[in-house]
Formats: sequence, C-alpha cells, structure tokens
Amino acid sequence: MRTVEKPALSRLRTAAAGLAFAFALALAGQAAAEEYRLDVLDKLRVRVVEWQTAEGAVRDWSAISGDYAVGASGAISLPLVGELPVSGRTTAEVADEIAQRMQKLFALRDLPSASVELAQYRPIYVAGEVQKPGEYPFAPSMTVLKAVSLGGGLKRGDAGQRFARDFIRADGDASVLVAERNRLLVRRARLQAELADKDSIAPPAELKDAPDLAALIESETALMVSRDRRQKVQLAALADLKTLLQTEIASLNKKAETQARQLSLVEEDLQKVDSLAEKGLTVSSRKLSLEQRVADVQASLLDIDTAALKAKQDFSKATQDETNLKNDWDAALAQEMQNTERELEAVTLKLATNQRLMSEALAQSAEAAAMKENATEAEIAFVIVREKDGRATEIPATETTQVLPGDVIKVQYNVAMR
Repeated sequence: MRTVEKPALSRLRTAAAGLAFAFALALAGQAAAEEYRLDVLDKLRVRVVEWQTAEGAVRDWSAISGDYAVGASGAISLPLVGELPVSGRTTAEVADEIAQRMQKLFALRDLPSASVELAQYRPIYVAGEVQKPGEYPFAPSMTVLKAVSLGGGLKRGDAGQRFARDFIRADGDASVLVAERNRLLVRRARLQAELADKDSIAPPAELKDAPDLAALIESETALMVSRDRRQKVQLAALADLKTLLQTEIASLNKKAETQARQLSLVEEDLQKVDSLAEKGLTVSSRKLSLEQRVADVQASLLDIDTAALKAKQDFSKATQDETNLKNDWDAALAQEMQNTERELEAVTLKLATNQRLMSEALAQSAEAAAMKENATEAEIAFVIVREKDGRATEIPATETTQVLPGDVIKVQYNVAMR
C-alpha cells in the first residue's frame, strides 16, 4: 500500500506545483499588462537618495526630491536634471532614468536610489445625462457607476419637464422685464413733461391697456411735483435775495445823495469861513471844525459807495445763480432722458430675447411630449472615451466597467420609438 501511494502522492504534488506556477505566471503577465502608464496631469512624488560607499553614509538629494505634475508636453522638469519625458512610461522606468541621469551628470561612483510614486492620478470627466457634468478626481478601482455618482447621479426629469421649467423661468423673467419697461416708459413721459414745462404727464401710447398705468403715472406725478416744488423754492429764494439786494442798493443810493448834499453844504460853510479867516473876522478853531466835518462826510460817502458796490456784486451773483440753476436743471433732465432711453432700449431687447426663449421652450416641450407618447422604452447607455496611441476611442461600457485615469464617461439615453 505504501509503495503504491508514494508515487501517486508525488504526482499529485508535482501537478499542484505546476498549476501554482502557471497561475503565478498568469498573474504576473496580467500585472505587467495592466501596469499604469503615466500621462498629462498626473502628479508624481520623487525621492532621491545616494549610498556613499566610501563614507558609509546616505546622502539625501533634497534639491531634486519633491512633487511634480506632468505637463502638456508629457514631461516633468527636475532641478539639475532638466526635462524628463514620462508620458507612456511607468513609475519604475522613470525612477530608473532619473538615477541613470544623475549618476552620469554628477559622476557618482554609486548609482543613486530614485523612487517615483503616483501622488495623484489625472482626473476623469463625466458628461451627458448626469446632474453635474464636469471634471472629477480619479480613485483606484473606480467603475462607471462610481463615476456617475460623482456627477450627482442620472439627470432627473424628462425633457418635457425641463422645457416646462425653462418656460416658467423665462415667463417669470419676462414679467419682471415688462414691469421694468412700463416703469421706464412712464418715466420717459414724465421727463418729456418736465422738459416741456407741463403740469401733467401724458400716458404713453404703448401702455394704454396696461393695468398698472394709473399707479405708475401717480408715482411719477408725485415725483415731478416734488422736484418742481424744490426747484421753485430755490428760485424763489434767489428772487427774494435779489429783491432784498435791490432794496439795499436803492437805500444806499438815497443815503449817498443825502451825504453828497451834506458835503456840499459843509464845503460852502468852509469856503465862507476861509474868507472870514483871511480878513481876521473868525477864529481858526471854527475852520478846523469844518474841515473835520468835511473829512467825516467824505469818509461816510466812501463807505456808502463801497457797500453799494458790494450789494450790486451780490445781485449779479444771485442772477447768475438763478441762471445756473435753470441750466443745471435742464442739463439734468436731458441726461436723465438719455439714460432712460438707453435703459429702455436694453430692457426691450432683453424682453424680445426672453419671448423667443419662451416660444422655443413651448415648441420643444410639445416635441418632447410627442416623443414621450411615441416612445416604447428608454435605455441608459454608457460610453467611455479613452485615448489609445494618441487617438480617442469610444468603448461601450456598463455600470461595472473599470474606469482609467483620463477617461471621459458619456451617459446618454437611447429611446426606442413605436
């Protein structure tokens, strides 16, 4: 029994070892086939050290170690080493070339040890019928389903619902624009009335059937009355100032006439006293008193002339202020009219665009509803767009298909019609 069992057991062990070896070779071949190849937007972490045999110590090349991103040219740029192409290569191949280049560049006795690991994969892109299409980071063992979940899952609601939402949104915007246009039209009518110096606002012909026309005209009329009252108050204040100045000028002129008559009389008395003084018939003190009186009247007359001149200058300034106020008012009205015309033109253009969007949304909603009635079923299809040898290739996929860095996952509906 033992002599028979030993050869059989030996054959079984030999067969098992052969199967294990074949399985290991298959795994090694699969790993080699699936070894990751670098490309643009990958981020690498490089570390370089050197064992110095003579010194028996390890030297850290910190100037070269660090994180690097693969640029659009498919290369990374290392300090001292320079530009290093990495696209399409493995991290081990890149590490080996870094070590070789450094040994040659710096004439190192020992080959330095370079390690290159993938710090961050290049992103993937999700497009089509998902909630949030866009760019997302890649993670190992990622499938199509996981990528779609990053995009918020499948887009909810059919095309008809989306077009209905578009119509409701456009209709709301149109209501706001119509209200803004009506307000601008009434404002323009108010400015036209102010420029023509009218007391009332003529309703715009475009708004003859508008339900809010009366309220808009009432609001603009109140503003016009307030502005007109403010301007009239300012003009009345300037008119009162001019009247006061005119009264002051007239009073100063009368006062100047009186002082001139007094001066004439005093000068006559002084001449008589001079004649008597020459004959010795009067004292010199009387003559001195009259001379002092003449001087006082002349000084008073000079002050009156100065005050009259100042009043005339103030009157001219008040007149100029009145003119400037009217001119500034007209200029402000003209500028406001220009701004209103420009805003009205912009709102009218936006409203026309919005109405076209509403019409398009209605048409598309009807088409979507008809398509839904004629559709028997709708299937979700996944397609992976992957670059191979510099060319984009479309690969049909399922939810469990593995995704690679840089892939574009397209999600679309395939509708079967009756």
